[in-house]
Amino acid sequence: MLIIDSKDCENIDKALKKYKKKYEKAKVLLQLRERQSFTKPSVKRRGEVLKAIYKQQIFNGTIEA
Repeated sequence: MLIIDSKDCENIDKALKKYKKKYEKAKVLLQLRERQSFTKPSVKRRGEVLKAIYKQQIFNGTIEA
């Protein structure tokens, strides 16, 4: 649960902006999307390995981004 401390004289727009930032920082939406479908740990690990290989190839200059 996200709680925003707002002062009495603070504008509602500022409070809403703070809430949106906190919401984005907490990655709530990302977690909800992740929970919608189950991915096997082996598939998840394979994706991480492929991503790491891709990043390493870019770093070495084998592939241009």
